[in-house]
Amino acid sequence: MLHFEREEFDTRLRNARAAMRREGLDALLLFAQESMYYLTGYDTSGFVFFQCAVMTADEKPLTLLTRRPDLEQARRTSIMEDIRLWYDAPGMDPSRELMEILEEKGLKGARVGIEMRTFGLTADNYERVRQRLDGWCTLMDASNLVRQLRAVKSPAEIVYVRRAAELADASLVAMLEASRPGAFEGDIAAAGSVPILAGGGDPAPSGPVLGSGDRALLVRSATGFRTLDAVDQLTIEHAGSYRRYCACLMRTISIGRANPVQERMFEVTLQAITAMAEAARPGNVIGAIDDAHRAVYDRAGYGHARMSACGYSLGATYRPSWMDVPPMIYSGNEMPIVPGMVLFLHAILIDAPKNLAMSLGYTILTRDGSAEVLSKLKPEYVVRT
Repeated sequence: MLHFEREEFDTRLRNARAAMRREGLDALLLFAQESMYYLTGYDTSGFVFFQCAVMTADEKPLTLLTRRPDLEQARRTSIMEDIRLWYDAPGMDPSRELMEILEEKGLKGARVGIEMRTFGLTADNYERVRQRLDGWCTLMDASNLVRQLRAVKSPAEIVYVRRAAELADASLVAMLEASRPGAFEGDIAAAGSVPILAGGGDPAPSGPVLGSGDRALLVRSATGFRTLDAVDQLTIEHAGSYRRYCACLMRTISIGRANPVQERMFEVTLQAITAMAEAARPGNVIGAIDDAHRAVYDRAGYGHARMSACGYSLGATYRPSWMDVPPMIYSGNEMPIVPGMVLFLHAILIDAPKNLAMSLGYTILTRDGSAEVLSKLKPEYVVRT
């Protein structure tokens, strides 16, 4: 059930341990499900409960502490063999079992990193771990250690990203075909899910973000699908997901008839995202992408309607988000752009006084020279009648 060759995992573990040694860490407490999937293949939604994998800087095997329902999940989807269990009971505190594992590994007095910036570690569980280890070892935030490794994709990962992009294209085509005056947003979203699931993909970790009328100005999901008016606008943001790897698209379209004001917004938005993609090349920093985004919009008089950031990294993620950050794309971000990054670029205008939206987004792969846009669909102003 592994989705990569064992050699791929071995390389990732070597790179992670080398990064640990550079940071002076003796061990790392992995709470991010994305990190466990990346390093071992372990694939579960059980991260909503206390779950931790312990990785040492030496070559000792990883040890996973999890609940009984995830025992076979860990055995069958990962390369981990040392799997420990904690059991639900009144007053149960799994940090006790975690400390016993650390004691076995001789980590008393050691420098131990912990992944804090993750949905896999709630504040109450962190406090249990912190109190348990206080004075026993030195606990340090190492949230970005594995994330930084994951920001640059291997050739094997890029194969999955490309498939996700194909599924995202097919999904968008299906949703556009289902969009017309009188269409129900729920039917549009349902049409978009079929190509992804029928194509062997996964349900995306969030979305789709689908909204018409006033809701077209929202950039987050909101409950309550509505029926499109005879003349309307519709914003669609969604991800194709394959083996957990995501590729995103975003569009705002007109329903019923063209809107000249919105068409002008599209023209400037296309200029903005084209400039953003051109800036996403090695030799630049991540912040240069947003600088290009701001320059086009501000020059055209849309500074009041644009966002203060224009995208983020994508990878293999779990609910509740397909955003794989850092990095976020905002002005001043000095992270260098290197080949192999997968970034979602979005150019969004929200003109609240006019109640108009215009959004355009696609996923790119950085490489030597200009970036590759992974979507094969031509960005255009769409009117569905």
